[in-house]
Amino acid sequence: MILYIAEKPSLGRAIATGFDGNQKKHDGYIELANGDCITWCIGHLLEQAEPDKYDAAYAKWSLQHLPIVPHKWQLVPKKNTQKQLTVVKRLLKTASHIVNAGDPDREGQLLVDEVITYCGVKAALIESAGRLLINDLNTSAVKKALQNMRANREFLGLSVSALARSRADWLYGLNLTRAYTLLGQRGGYSGVLSVGRVQTPVLGLVVRRDEDIANFVSKPFFEVIATLETHSKTSFKAKWHPSKACEPYQDEEGRVLSRKLAQTVVNKTEGQAAVVTDYKVQNKQSPPPLPYSLSILQIDASKRFNLSPKAVLDICQSLYEKHQLITYPRSDSRYLPKEQLAQAPKVLSAIKSNIPSYASAVDNANPKLKSKAWDDSKVDAHHAIIPTHRSKAISSLTPDEAKVYQLIATQYLMQFYGPHKYSEQIVKIDIAGGEFVAKGKATQELGWLALNKNDSKPEVVLPTLTKGEALRCSNSELLEKQTSPPKHFTEATLLAAMTGIARYVQDSEIKKILKDTDGLGTEATRASIIDLLFKRQFMQKVGKDIRATDTGKALINALPSETTHPDMTAIWEANLDKIAHKQMRYEAFMLPLTNSITQLINSSQKLDTSQFAGLKSSKPAGKKSWGKRAVKKKR
Repeated sequence: MILYIAEKPSLGRAIATGFDGNQKKHDGYIELANGDCITWCIGHLLEQAEPDKYDAAYAKWSLQHLPIVPHKWQLVPKKNTQKQLTVVKRLLKTASHIVNAGDPDREGQLLVDEVITYCGVKAALIESAGRLLINDLNTSAVKKALQNMRANREFLGLSVSALARSRADWLYGLNLTRAYTLLGQRGGYSGVLSVGRVQTPVLGLVVRRDEDIANFVSKPFFEVIATLETHSKTSFKAKWHPSKACEPYQDEEGRVLSRKLAQTVVNKTEGQAAVVTDYKVQNKQSPPPLPYSLSILQIDASKRFNLSPKAVLDICQSLYEKHQLITYPRSDSRYLPKEQLAQAPKVLSAIKSNIPSYASAVDNANPKLKSKAWDDSKVDAHHAIIPTHRSKAISSLTPDEAKVYQLIATQYLMQFYGPHKYSEQIVKIDIAGGEFVAKGKATQELGWLALNKNDSKPEVVLPTLTKGEALRCSNSELLEKQTSPPKHFTEATLLAAMTGIARYVQDSEIKKILKDTDGLGTEATRASIIDLLFKRQFMQKVGKDIRATDTGKALINALPSETTHPDMTAIWEANLDKIAHKQMRYEAFMLPLTNSITQLINSSQKLDTSQFAGLKSSKPAGKKSWGKRAVKKKR
């Protein structure tokens, strides 16, 4: 009997549609006509054991116990899914072949693998197991996936990487959360001070941004704008570019801080003759933006519709599982396999059917075009989020589901439009020895931008000029502006910061690692991390702005710097990626990590705990506050 183990019931039912013949539905599994069975997990059926499973003394939080490092790791059944685990375990006993049908990502790989191992399956059966990768729950896509089964052992590195991440997060979060919660209680704070590998650097971003805004001192700076006239009386504006001699009067961003200097330029140039020193026209084009990964979709939906990252993920799960209108949503890829291009006419037809207002846009699309999105070398277990070829009226969706589906459909449609073509003009002008620059842009072909006209900016078209042409400066204007503080994070910009975290790092090597590993957290976890920081009352929303609470600030200021910056996480992610690609052993990752946690615990003992006095306690954050309960504050 072949046993297919899906990550969740909806995926199990979808897999069943790929098989013909009569099927029997049982409690927790489906029996196919030939006797093979499809069962499922309900998310994680197993979880890391609590500390008191290793030693009963750990039930009470105490600094003398830290760090807690299991010598032999234990998994325990989750209470609310024990019944399903029993079903899976019973079916595994009679299986002659196993297929891992977890979601096509690191977490999905481990989730099923750990159940198979926990249930004591023989090594030979594990070695021969298959891997079913499904990105689309529609029947035709499922049948195609079943025909392209891979060996589960190909993904061993991915599974070990996920296991290392899970255990490392347990070690780091549990030990540092217990340590700082106990230290906080010494200072008079009665709540849980949770610390996490990703959540703490994210909170650090918000705290430091708030501090930058609070400490910001606005300064005036000055620009000079010249109005120039041609012989035919056509006028345009150009901006003064200060020379090297002006550097002593500029800030680090090149802004002129001296009013006197700017006014001198105005006085010298107004009414004077000018000459074109350089004039260039370049034809350029921009390709359509790539299809969505989850993070980019969440950022767009947050900016356009004020939807939280978690809300977007929930909507995507509904569009994927319930409506089967989009492909696997927890994807970090923005590329598509070349073979998917053959499905384009069907997908475009479905978009036209589902969204009647898109009929013209679909009719004008060219399914023979091949954008840079179609790249097999950048696709592994899953690809970008795109519409499926399923037809279902958009009117049957909730308003928010309809909005997100339309975003995904539009981004896919863009792949079948040509590039946006435009000409760019750059002119340099000398006025009384000072250099002024003007830039112009003129669209030649809208291309994909025809689908996104609302995002296009007004264009400035300069007159046609020639080098050496004489002009006249009819007016010079001094503009006084003020430097502005950085803006508070919003959910969209915080998510963008997590995705593009490299720009917040100074170390060039770590910056490169972060660019390669795509930031802090994963596509599947970023929304939940932001949500968690709100629930733990380390952050709060003021309108759309996100601001750190006093507790959040106190925690970041109390922690060692390396725990509040993304550098350490960057190194973790780089090493986890090496494990996934079998370039690093599990032990080589875990041992230095354990040593590092020990050092952090030791250094925490020197903390001045008075900074926690007077803070309002947040409600306990639940089980993952780490351990079963925090020690009660002595009265």
